[in-house]
Amino acid sequence: MPILNRAAEMQEEVAGWRRHLHSRPELGFDVVETAAFVADKLAAFGCDEVVTGIGRTGVVGLIRGKLGQGRTIGLRADMDALPIGEITGKPYASTRTGKMHACGHDGHTAMLLGAASYLAETRNFAGTVAVIFQPAEEGGGGGREMVKDGLMDRFGIENVFGMHNLPGLPVGNFATRQGPILAATAEFDIKVAGRGGHAAMPQRTLDPIVAASHLVTALQSIVGRNVDPLEAAVVSVTKFHAGDAHNIIPEQAELAGTVRTLKAETAKLAEERLRAVCDGIAATFGVSVDLDFRPNYPVTFNHAPETAFAGDVAAAIAGAALVDRDMPPLMAGEDFSYMLEARPGAFIFLGNGDSAGLHHPAYDFNDEAIPHGVSYWVRLAETALAP
Repeated sequence: MPILNRAAEMQEEVAGWRRHLHSRPELGFDVVETAAFVADKLAAFGCDEVVTGIGRTGVVGLIRGKLGQGRTIGLRADMDALPIGEITGKPYASTRTGKMHACGHDGHTAMLLGAASYLAETRNFAGTVAVIFQPAEEGGGGGREMVKDGLMDRFGIENVFGMHNLPGLPVGNFATRQGPILAATAEFDIKVAGRGGHAAMPQRTLDPIVAASHLVTALQSIVGRNVDPLEAAVVSVTKFHAGDAHNIIPEQAELAGTVRTLKAETAKLAEERLRAVCDGIAATFGVSVDLDFRPNYPVTFNHAPETAFAGDVAAAIAGAALVDRDMPPLMAGEDFSYMLEARPGAFIFLGNGDSAGLHHPAYDFNDEAIPHGVSYWVRLAETALAP
């Protein structure tokens, strides 16, 4: 059961949709034009229902099979872009300064549209396919908002599946794993407040830069000396702002960063140790340290039966040798996790070939992956809903 002939024939058309979306990126929940484009396409394909405004700007299309009644499964794609300036130089590059599709959500949306077109035309299944187009994956929690807005219950979705491209994985290859496949994420901001003064008289100050510098170093001990070496965790400080002049010790320094874990207990330990380190630095240097710690996306956890099923579908398209069923988990976050908390399902990666990495200004989705992604979605729906 290799790539569908129709999916191969659709590649140029689907790539055209993808490039249209690529040139007009939108951020977060503000994907009004993208959502309208998706809704118009779904209506033109003849979907039985097209519902907008789920989770603020999400879109859901329902396609009912012609082979009888049955259950409903959900297929999800994300629509939003990133606040990055594009440097690809492609003819279809972003026309909006400081915004680009640097994670391939344009490709994800286009491939699911391609599958929706095919499924609405053929309807060779029993039951219903819900094609889900989600806003605000990049930090906004659009998946959470769609679930809170009744996505699963309103449409009777029993299982849900997601897919993401992966640079470095050859085109035509798939990769997944049972259990945790992507990390839980948290963000933190730290304000270190001291007493500023003349740089030539540091003894009269409580230097927040020195304290904050020790804090950055101390935070590295959390993973190295508190987390079990057999468990996965990341604590990264990604911002450090302080001072404006060569001869002035400032009043305040500000840090920010992220924590990534694969288990709830590890996330709890990391937060506890981060707070303890902040308290210790405050006591040591006589400064105040204010920590704002915000848990974000939960672990993306693949359910065993659905993951095995997704791997079987991928193997039917690509061949068993091109499907990695036990890939190492990645420490990136993904808010498809909220949908997997609400319903059993699985997340899978599709090869993007030798491209720039995700979230890089030179990244571009590989249109050669389109027939593979469309075929996966179609075969998954038809197999899951076989009469």
